[in-house]
Amino acid sequence: MEAVTDAPALLQIDDLVVAADGNPILNGLSLSARAGEVHALMGPNGSGKSTLANTLLANPAYKVTRGRILFKGEDVTALPTEDRAARGLFLGFQHPEEIPGVSVFNFLRQAMSIRKGIPDLSVLEVRLALIDWMKRLGMDERFTERYLNEGFSGGEKKRNEILQMALMEPDFAVLDETDSGLDIDALRVVAHGIHEVRKDRPELGILLITHYQRILEHLTPDFVHILLDGKIVESGGPELARRVETEGFDAFRKAA
Repeated sequence: MEAVTDAPALLQIDDLVVAADGNPILNGLSLSARAGEVHALMGPNGSGKSTLANTLLANPAYKVTRGRILFKGEDVTALPTEDRAARGLFLGFQHPEEIPGVSVFNFLRQAMSIRKGIPDLSVLEVRLALIDWMKRLGMDERFTERYLNEGFSGGEKKRNEILQMALMEPDFAVLDETDSGLDIDALRVVAHGIHEVRKDRPELGILLITHYQRILEHLTPDFVHILLDGKIVESGGPELARRVETEGFDAFRKAA
């Protein structure tokens, strides 16, 4: 997909400094992404990748001490999670939590109601949307009767995240290590799901956070950013991911 180069930034992160438990993690991180672009953020463990994801969705455990987050031109740095989600910002979790007693269907109905700004969204509307997307994603309809993530395999949890992304129709999705814990077959299925959502919403912007190049073989990014010690040290095209594969992150650390 061609990156949109003459449009304003959909998501803009300016000089972001973030701490958790008083310990600085992000150290002046800046990144800009436009509608329709796929940005891959790569870095080793402890570099700050998941901290960025949690900060973008306002996890209160992470405190912004400097910088700002702009979404669709609006400063959302001080907004709570639900307000950011209602504006069209989505986070796919690295480790989706189990919520016993809450069915996938009821969770999705509530999430869609908030996103669309329609209280008590009709069961029929949700059901029809679910049937359509589950068919496209190759999922069994009985899946929606199960409790959210309870007893799910790693692949099922990640496919459920993609289903949520499809139904909530965000403008920008942050996918935190979507490939984590997936075997090759599950990875292909999840990548196919992301492609299906992008086919339906080509203007969707994506920040794909990952350790490895393997998911990028199925989902080619427009831009790749290397994150070390809480700061992006190099940005470029897909060739950076290939360098990580062959040289590791130490090559970028030496250059930085």
